[in-house]
Amino acid sequence: MEQRFDVTERYAEGAQFLAGRLRGGTSGRTQAVVDPATGDEVYRYELAGPAEVDAAVEAAGRAFPEWAGATPGERSDTLHRFAAVLAEDAGELAFAESLNCGKPLKLSKEFDVPGSVDNAAFFAGAARHLEGKAAGEYSPDHTSAVRREPIGVVGSIAPWNYPLQMAAWKVLPAIAAGNTVVLKPAEITPLTSLMFAQAATRAGLPDGVLNIVSGAGRDAGEHLVGHPGVAMTSFTGSTGVGKRVAEIATGTVKRLHLELGGKAPFVVFDDADLEAAVHGAVAGALINSGQDCTAATRAYVQRPLHDAFVAGVADLMATVRLGDPFDPSTDLGPLISHTQRDRVAGFVERARGYARVVTGGEAPQGDLAKGAYYRPTLIAGAAQDSEIVQAEIFGPVLAVLPFDSDDEGIALANDTLYGLAASAWSRDVYRTGRATREIKAGCVWVNDHIPIISEMPHGGAKASGYGKDMSAYSFEEYTQVKHVMYDITGTARKDWHRTVFGDRA
Repeated sequence: MEQRFDVTERYAEGAQFLAGRLRGGTSGRTQAVVDPATGDEVYRYELAGPAEVDAAVEAAGRAFPEWAGATPGERSDTLHRFAAVLAEDAGELAFAESLNCGKPLKLSKEFDVPGSVDNAAFFAGAARHLEGKAAGEYSPDHTSAVRREPIGVVGSIAPWNYPLQMAAWKVLPAIAAGNTVVLKPAEITPLTSLMFAQAATRAGLPDGVLNIVSGAGRDAGEHLVGHPGVAMTSFTGSTGVGKRVAEIATGTVKRLHLELGGKAPFVVFDDADLEAAVHGAVAGALINSGQDCTAATRAYVQRPLHDAFVAGVADLMATVRLGDPFDPSTDLGPLISHTQRDRVAGFVERARGYARVVTGGEAPQGDLAKGAYYRPTLIAGAAQDSEIVQAEIFGPVLAVLPFDSDDEGIALANDTLYGLAASAWSRDVYRTGRATREIKAGCVWVNDHIPIISEMPHGGAKASGYGKDMSAYSFEEYTQVKHVMYDITGTARKDWHRTVFGDRA
């Protein structure tokens, strides 16, 4: 059975975690944490303001020299203990994630939590493999070496759809590389970020290496991005907000890592396994109630399979069970809030004017009406340039469009601002090989959609941002490459000095 706890009692001291301790905010404004399955308030806290951000950055700055100076083995040992503590806390973490986000408990228990534990275990090992180029004589008079060094204080901003996993993706590579972190979770979903930081402290992470400021984006978030004591910003969220983050960060010329929106194409060629594609589309479109930037949102199906695909997806969507996130039989939970549900519903209602809603397209009545639920929705007959095809909806909505030639299918897949993820479905390796080469996205799955692993990078192209989460590639974001060059001649007067003064000796 999942572990439950009283959130108000657990976080009575506040929802800020600074230098290893819980604290309250001083912004003068409070924020409710709401269970989206019921609409009930489960916790209320005072938001962080600029003062908490300043204190967090100061704590991270104080902690940086010692943590950056620790050996890779010492950082690795701490991260191994961290992974073990997270595994011990798995039940509570799953409960808190489902309570705060409305995720079905089976998703929290089988995806969010074990994925985060695995990330910690991966970076525990990767911490010992931060290598530069081996020393060598690239000039006859010098030995060169490349050092890979931590950047400093990293200001990270995470979204509300995967609070625990986004905390892990942002914090773990940063601290494995020797940086310190100030993480701002979404103000509506702070619970598991706080639990994550508390677990790190119990594992022996020094105070100040990881700090949490739970505040709103326009004050705490923007202050963190523009803070002169922050050397790098890592942001995950919408493309629109990402542009604002980039604008602020430019003022202090800090490094940026942006993982932004997505509108993933799901390309089904006419020789695909139809049953596999139907199942993959429903799972890929509905994971986390569609609140996933890599979710399958645009299915392009070659014309011979189009009608059967639409019928199959509609039939399978009709079997998906909405309900209490803590009921083991529940497949689909609510959206994060009634505001988000109404936003999704607005997209669908407008689409009725130019497309056909095959199934779904409504909020359930009865016992679920008080929650932010929305039925799985399939839309057919929309034009490529329509809103439902081009805009990121972030809900359980899949649009299906036909195509004729392979050229057309790939062109349609690329016809959007975004480039985060995609999938191609075919039994022909040459077709899928072409699709993986020509679809412009940071990840292209073949005959599957959604799986991620710690060893492989995640990140986008085009308006989906730049930089990588997870894998050893993420160290490129969180380290600075330094060239060190040693003279090996021992002579006072170098031959090249004559280009500045004197003649050749």
